[in-house]
Parts: sequence; structure tokens; C-alpha cells
Amino acid sequence: MQGLMQDRPLLISSLIEHAATFHPDTEIVSRLPEGPTHRTTWRGLRDRARQVAQAMGALGIRPGDRVGTLAWNSYRHLALYYGVSGMGAVLHTVNPRLFPEQIDYIINHAEDQVLFFDIGFAPLVAQLAPRLKSVRAFVAMTDRAHMPAIEVPNLLCFEELLDAQSGDYVWPEFDEKSASSLCYTSGTTGNPKGVLYSHRSTVLHTLMELAPDTFGISSSETVLLIVPMFHANAWGTPYAAAMVGAKLVLPGPHLDGQSVYNLMRDERCTFSQGVPTVWLMLFQYLDAHPQIDPREIGVKRIGIGGAAVSRAVLERFERDFGAEVVQGWGMTETSPIGVISKLLPKHAELDGDALLKVKLKQGRGVWGVDLKIVDAAGQTLPWDGVAYGHLHVRGPWICSGYFRGEGGEVLDAEGYFPTGDVATIDPDGYLQLVDRAKDVIKSGGEWISSIDVENAACSHPGLLEAAVIGLPHPKWQERPLLVAVKRPGAEVDAASVLAHLGERIAKWWLPDDVVFVDSLPHTATGKLLKTKLREQFKDHRLPTA
Repeated sequence: MQGLMQDRPLLISSLIEHAATFHPDTEIVSRLPEGPTHRTTWRGLRDRARQVAQAMGALGIRPGDRVGTLAWNSYRHLALYYGVSGMGAVLHTVNPRLFPEQIDYIINHAEDQVLFFDIGFAPLVAQLAPRLKSVRAFVAMTDRAHMPAIEVPNLLCFEELLDAQSGDYVWPEFDEKSASSLCYTSGTTGNPKGVLYSHRSTVLHTLMELAPDTFGISSSETVLLIVPMFHANAWGTPYAAAMVGAKLVLPGPHLDGQSVYNLMRDERCTFSQGVPTVWLMLFQYLDAHPQIDPREIGVKRIGIGGAAVSRAVLERFERDFGAEVVQGWGMTETSPIGVISKLLPKHAELDGDALLKVKLKQGRGVWGVDLKIVDAAGQTLPWDGVAYGHLHVRGPWICSGYFRGEGGEVLDAEGYFPTGDVATIDPDGYLQLVDRAKDVIKSGGEWISSIDVENAACSHPGLLEAAVIGLPHPKWQERPLLVAVKRPGAEVDAASVLAHLGERIAKWWLPDDVVFVDSLPHTATGKLLKTKLREQFKDHRLPTA
């Protein structure tokens, strides 16, 4: 016997229509690449999204066609999020921080038909255009006065393209399992691979993002969305904000510490999301302006992902901002929510280091995501917080394979996706990353977590950032090298760093050497690029070797 409930497809267009109907006057604030601050509303954004959908038809875009973007967070990009997917095409957000060769590969692999771009990327587009075989039109996301002077075929103006449409558009209904958007992995090894989201997976993911035990976004929030809209759909927040009608603040390319602080203060942001590197820039600005009291901002929660949260970052937000840090673990392949770090009632009895230990774990599983850890033979390991193994996940917003079958069959026999992470899970379901499988340091038959050593190093008051890599060792197979960046003006040497670590990690985890550099390389999504570090220090001789 089946239930007697109406069967309505879960479509992304329903989110923007809901926001426009029930939260029509709530603001969307954008810092534009051109410089000024732009203000619209959810109703205004809905109207622009309808014009985008009409413009797709005018450009010959059909359902299932891919439409590319090279753009920062702005109301224009948001209109594309809804207009392209809403009419049945696939929005392909391209990460402009990738190498040009990778962007070239990605756009050709996706066969994007139209490429929208912010004016700051005009030189990159001009460089790539001759090699982009499928792109029939290039649309500069600006008005006529700011059109870039570049030679590319069929160059169009975004505002003129949309103004030519009436906006009298009715969203079509189609199968909720239809593809909605396409994001490619950052491709640190081999070519990037495409993750193809569906309308159904996106709406279900959005519902979970709003849960109190996840990010708990509501209509009372003002959300500063720093995580880029080209990074795993900005963690789903553009959809979540529409579902509840939250005020949305979009920083565009202005991600320096001063710009982020000013937006948070001026718009009275209560919640913000970003990767650790952005928060480090904010801290540097505040360090240079000690007269500023961060509590005047009024931010209540900070969402952090993309890399493990260090103790220093967590404690600073709690102490200086009076804000709760909500960290999570996920990846492009998980839409990206996998686990979220929220405390249980039993943790109210904890304080000090015991409480901090829980907060620094990546988080507990949320509804919709099944977790398991397995050993090298594929055998399931216990959730005791001690056994560590390869992390596998499954659920309605977890990828089942890559676009065009790249990488072949990726799921295990039970339908789980292998993440490439090594982790433990404790009896309460809290997951803690040990390392990426490719980054874990194998020393004397045991594993050393580079993440744990990095977090301990970053608690040193003289260090801004740190990375740990394994180097070959004649006796132990591998031993750790710590590569660190000093805080400006700090007096720190290798001995003080090792002494600091000696009080915080196991003795046999201590790095065999410490090297100071001016900066560390990062991936296009803000993670430490350890492949480059291993190449850079491949000839470095450890003093113990």
C-alpha cells in the first residue's frame, strides 16, 4: 500500500520561488568586482533568475547543456545558480584558482556551451578562448560601461543580455534526479574529475544544512558567505539561505582581512563560512589594529571547513569574538556535508582540555550520511576512537561516480564511496581525521598524523601556519619534516618549536627537522598543497638520516 501524499519534484527553482514569496524584501548584499556595493532582495533575485532562464533559451541552451562560470560570490552569480539550473541546464562553476591548463581541460571536458565570467578574469578568458572548443558565447558579468576590451568570439554583456528578457517565465517541471550542477575536484593528482549533482540531492542536502545540529541557518540570520561559489556549491549555502529567506552578504573578490571585517561589521553578520586561510587574513588585520574589539561585529557562529580547525583558530574565535566555531568535514563528492561538529548534552559537564578535545574533532554524522572505517583488507573497524582506517561514506547526496565515468567504478560492494581520508570514529559517532591517505607519515610500522602535528605547531604563538610532510629515512621508512611560516616580527627558532611540540604530542611524532619559509603553497580550495612541498624538499636531508 502506498501513501496518499502529493508527489512534487524536489527542484532548485522551488527554493528561489519560496524566498521571493515569503521573504521578498530580505536583502542580498554584494561587493562587486567593479568596486561598489550592490543591494537587491530575494524577490529581485528571483526576477533576475527568471531572466537568466529566458536568456539561456535565447542563447540556444537546452536542458542538460552545461553552462560555465568563472566568477566570485555576487548576486549575478547567484542569479545564474537559479536561472541555469531552474530551466533544466547544468551550472558548471569553474574554479579560477586552478592552473590555466586545468581550467582548459575542465571546460572542454564538461563541453560548456556558454561561459560567464567576472571582469577580473577577462585576461584569463582571452588566453583560454582559442582552446575552448565547445564554448559558443562568452558573457562578461558586468554592465556596458565596464565591458573588458578583449578579443574573444561572441562577447556579450551580462546586463544587456538579461535586460532584453521580459522575466515573464514559468519554471518547468522535470525529473528531480536531473543533473543541476557540476563541480570538479581540485585535481592535486591527475586531471580534475567532475561531480554531477542532481536537483534531488541538492534539495535534500539543503534541508540538512538548516538543521540545528548542522549549521542551523534561519530567517533571522545575516550570512556572510566567504567560501567561494565555485567551491562545492559554496557548501550549499546559496540554496539554504533561499530556503529560509536569510539575508545573504556576498564579498566578491574582496577577501582581504580589512574587507571581510568591514562587511561583517557594517552588515551585522551573525554567521559566516570560510576556509582557515581566510580567517588567518582576518586575524592578521586585527593584529595590526589592536584598538578593534571583534565583539562589536556581533557574529555568533563561524563555519569552518576545507582543512582541520586548529586549536589556535578555535580559541581565538571563542575568546575574542565570543563566537561558536562550527567545523565540518566534507568534500566535493559529498555536496559537501559529511559530518558537523556540534556538542551533545553530555558535554556540558566538560571543560578545559577535555571539552576542547571534542570540539577539535571534525564532527558527528548527520542524517543522510552513513560512515564506516575499514582496514587495508576492507574489513570494517570498530568505533572506539582508537582504531583508524580508510573512511568510506554513502548517502543521497554522495556521488556514485564521476562525470563521463572518469576513474571507473568508485563505490565498494556495499555502495560506499572511499574518501581517501584516514580517520577514527569514537563511540559517540565523532569522526576525527588522522590524515589524507596519501599524506599520512609511515614511521617504523606506525602512522603519524600530519594534521595533529600541524595543529599542535600552529598553537605556537610565533607561528602563523605550518605543514608536515614525510621524508624518506633509512631506518624508519619516513620521518616528519615541519615547514613553518613565522608570524610577522616573531622571534622563533627550531628549538623553541620542538620544545613547544614536545609538551603536546608523542615523542616519536616530533619532527626530525624544522624549516622556515615565507609562505606555504595551497590548493585552489585553500588546502595545503603537500605534493608541491614534497617536491620542493625531496632533496632535503634530515639530520637523523
